[in-house]
This record gives sequence, C-alpha cells and structure tokens, in this order.
Amino acid sequence: MLPVTTPSSWTQSLDLPSRLFPGVFGAAMEGVELYEEDDAFVLTVDMPGFEREEIDVTWDEGRLNVAAEHVDDAHNSKKTYHRSFRLPKDIEEDGIAASYRNGVLEVTLPIPEDAIATGTRIEVEG
Repeated sequence: MLPVTTPSSWTQSLDLPSRLFPGVFGAAMEGVELYEEDDAFVLTVDMPGFEREEIDVTWDEGRLNVAAEHVDDAHNSKKTYHRSFRLPKDIEEDGIAASYRNGVLEVTLPIPEDAIATGTRIEVEG
C-alpha cells in the first residue's frame, strides 16, 4: 500500500510519483548552497564519504559540473554523485577555484566587473 501524503502545490500533478518515491522530488538541491559574495559566486556541496581525488569539477560553456565516484570493494558498493549548475552571470574561467574539506566541496567562481545578470526578470507579487 502506498503511503498517504499531502503533496506540495508544485507536486500535485506528480502525486503518484511523489508517493512512490517519497523525498525524491524536492531533494535535488539538498546539501547545496549557492550565494554571491565579494564579486564571486560561492557554491558549497555536502559530499561526505568521498575522497578529494574522487571528485571531478569542470567548467563547460557556462555550466559547472560536479561529479564523483567512490568504490568500496570491502562492501561491494559504489556511490556516485553528479550535479550541473548554470549561473546567472558570466564567470572568469581562469579564476575558478575548488577545495574539499570535511566532506564539503567549495567552489569559488569569480564574476567579472562588467558582468550583468542574464535571463528575464519575473515580478513577484504578494
């Protein structure tokens, strides 16, 4: 029997999948934080259980890709991670830096002085 849950407003049309896979819809950005600070975007991603050497961070045509794979031979298991992020402003590619400490990946993406936000602004009513 499926668990009975009240779907959020955006998942009402996805009621059956959200009941079949509780926590999957809406959990895609869990453990991820993106903010703008001191002329740079800073992205932090919780990635416990990975070694620094297992993490691959790439910049490709305006998109930041984060991927990782950990193989545990002792437990015959493999853990993978992959997320892709498109940012709302141009980035200075040569200045992108990444570090991994205590299970948290931090990527700093410098914004050029003349960068402007892309996209169409949507008015928020209330």
